[in-house]
Amino acid sequence: MVEIRAVAHFSIPVSDIATSTQFYTEVVGCRHLSTTPNGQMVFLDVAGTCLILVKRDAPINPVPDNHGGVHHTFAVAHGEYAAALEHLRAHGIEIMGNGHLNRGIIDNAQQCSPNPSCGTVTREGVCRQQ
Repeated sequence: MVEIRAVAHFSIPVSDIATSTQFYTEVVGCRHLSTTPNGQMVFLDVAGTCLILVKRDAPINPVPDNHGGVHHTFAVAHGEYAAALEHLRAHGIEIMGNGHLNRGIIDNAQQCSPNPSCGTVTREGVCRQQ
């Protein structure tokens, strides 16, 4: 079996490329790498892994309260978690629940799952329509 060394890229379907690109670059802190000439895909760098935003028709998930386990999570240093929550709040992102995680500690990091399609962050990574 070949040893996997890293994740080369992952893609996220989005209904609005411009809004999602702005969210991931200005709020999350990803670095823009390139955009396809037709504007249907945007390539971002997130901590050394390529994140691809791919344009898809809305709704991405027709049942927002049932994500079926599909989500993505970014890790931040344990000591920076509170500051990360405040940063998201300052950008108008709603934090669901009490902002504390019951799980999600990996190598002294805590996880926060943003969902740009509705501007909500939850402990479970579930989008709640506002």
